[in-house]
Amino acid sequence: MKIVQYTPQMANEWNGFVRESKNGTFLFERGFMDYHADRFEDCSLMIYDDEELVALFPANWVSSTQTVYSHQGLTYGGLVLSTGATQQQVLVIVQELLFWYVDYLQAKHMVYKPIPYIYSACASEEDLYALFRANAHLQTRCVSSVVTMSNPLQMRKLRLRGAKKAIDNDLYIDRMTDEDWDTLAAYWELLTQVLEENHSVKPVHTFEEMKLLMSRFPQQIKLFLVRSERRIVAGCVVFITRQVAHIQYIASGEQGKEQGALDLLFRHLINERFKSMAYLDFGVSTEHGGNYLNEGLIFQKEGFGARSVCYDSYELDLSPEIIGQLVPQTVRAQERVKFLDLKRLNASFEPLLTEAVEGVVRSGWYLQGTYVSGFEAHFADYIGAKHCVLCGNGLEALTLILRSLKRLNWWSDDSEVIVPANTFIATILAVKEAGLTPVLCEPSLKDYLMDVKAVERVRTQRTVALLPVHLYGRVCNMTALNAFADEHHLVVVEDAAQAHGAMLGDRHAGHLGHAAAFSFYPAKNLGALGDAGCVTTDDDTLAETIRMMANYGSKEKYVNELPGMNSRTDEIQAAVLDVKLPRLDADNARRRWIARRYIEGIQNPLVVLPSMPRDEREHVFYVFAIRTGYRDQLMSWLKGQGIDTIIHYPIPPHRQQALTELAGQSLPVTEQIHREVLSLPISPVMTDEEVEQVVKAVNGFNAE
Repeated sequence: MKIVQYTPQMANEWNGFVRESKNGTFLFERGFMDYHADRFEDCSLMIYDDEELVALFPANWVSSTQTVYSHQGLTYGGLVLSTGATQQQVLVIVQELLFWYVDYLQAKHMVYKPIPYIYSACASEEDLYALFRANAHLQTRCVSSVVTMSNPLQMRKLRLRGAKKAIDNDLYIDRMTDEDWDTLAAYWELLTQVLEENHSVKPVHTFEEMKLLMSRFPQQIKLFLVRSERRIVAGCVVFITRQVAHIQYIASGEQGKEQGALDLLFRHLINERFKSMAYLDFGVSTEHGGNYLNEGLIFQKEGFGARSVCYDSYELDLSPEIIGQLVPQTVRAQERVKFLDLKRLNASFEPLLTEAVEGVVRSGWYLQGTYVSGFEAHFADYIGAKHCVLCGNGLEALTLILRSLKRLNWWSDDSEVIVPANTFIATILAVKEAGLTPVLCEPSLKDYLMDVKAVERVRTQRTVALLPVHLYGRVCNMTALNAFADEHHLVVVEDAAQAHGAMLGDRHAGHLGHAAAFSFYPAKNLGALGDAGCVTTDDDTLAETIRMMANYGSKEKYVNELPGMNSRTDEIQAAVLDVKLPRLDADNARRRWIARRYIEGIQNPLVVLPSMPRDEREHVFYVFAIRTGYRDQLMSWLKGQGIDTIIHYPIPPHRQQALTELAGQSLPVTEQIHREVLSLPISPVMTDEEVEQVVKAVNGFNAE
């Protein structure tokens, strides 16, 4: 069984299946469903078995409550099945799609609205059986009145007399012709007045919305009217599906009520207009959210030979244990907890991610276009900086800053830049690439960050800049570092490659020094689908110089003023980043929640945990780094427990062959960190169950 999230490219396949399915109607086709896209976040699924499409699940996602709804734009919206679906297959389908929502969305609840049997090619409710096995409980029950056209109940004499009375008063049946919007507007005015006066509600659709729907579906949505002379006195909208005519928006003015207008209209629809249909459905009341049974309305409709049909909704708690019991005698195997499931992470941004990439492809402009300038403006605004300059990657962002500062400030080649000794090698490579001299300083063992006391010990007369690294996502003590820099006339450049969204007070990382470099490597808190990076700064001259340096040293094409380089983020990566940026704070909050659970839950005395800062916004937990003197044993133990881990970083920079000029230094704190550090899985798409699996596994480790 394979689950695929719906994207707009699948519309034809989706619609083709709806038309051939057991219980699909045009209301499930994408044209109708996508009409509601501005109201609900789509998370619809397509289910395949041996590469054959066997089911669809139209659904929406509400992240604030972690709830999946079968389609919210409809009275119903359950599983759409192939005509050959078996009960066992439906159980497996429901189990797999529920697991999908738990795994990819961390969903906690589902509200499911089964499709009534009257819309099915055969009267079976396999999905209801699956719901009951999943301990679903009834949330709401709405009642509609439905005429079985092949065997209707006897129409009450009262209704027949009402129809005759309407004819005697010269009332007559009419139907709105296509695109007669004046008639629709007149009826919508009557409908709105009747609903507000008698039921204190408004139509769910506005006139403009109904006009749009009827223009898109002229054969499926019709307005039938009763007129006196030419004046509208009653009417209803009918959604015409494969075997059901679904009546909605019934209204009658005072004259219509007195003279039996609806009796005439419904007799006409039952005995003439839709007599070849299987069912005529009078719809449910929308009072009190549809939860109120309007007995008078039900009684009136049943006077036309209708039976009651329930439109129920069920609520499920998405517990993996309960979901695992849906298919008898099967238990879902515990899956490996990946260090970072990028596929799952990027899937959580669909379909917006695919739409953004397709937008770039269709635009025909792939470098230095509107997507790049748009993201630069949005990220600068998010950080609070005047400028954001996109470039090729984080290493090049740092290099461009230092090369530009060297040129603008007339620094010599032996000018020194102080960097933390436990950083990723890219920080030091950038200093070397800029033609400057890196000087290593020991970090604090408490938080692994640059310590001002250590900086003071290594500063010389040749020191021109500090390059603090917000390692693992935690902001350095920039207050102390900036004060030290001001005292000694030094420039502060932030390496913020791991700190997207972190804050110190009311300022974001990236706006805490003279300039900052970011990486948008795919694994970052804000990651592209490839390499990308940027520089943020308030310095106009520096920003202009960096922009020129990144573009072959040119402001004007083929006019090269500086010895630059080619360092650019393409339009696709910029579009992807722009999709992801609005969710950055929420994703960081999820990372902090996981970190807090680790800190509170891991009680192993062999493990040193990172601390949570007093102001939690100072840490975005790009990495959750623990330390232990038994690292190899712990890694092996966790692997056996299905937990992936990574070492950030196994070899300190001064012991790398690429940096032999730094060898021989005494850096005991740095070496201890690199010898003991181990990173546990952490990402915004980890499930609570996976987090608990990690906590349990770490607590179960011993060194014997």
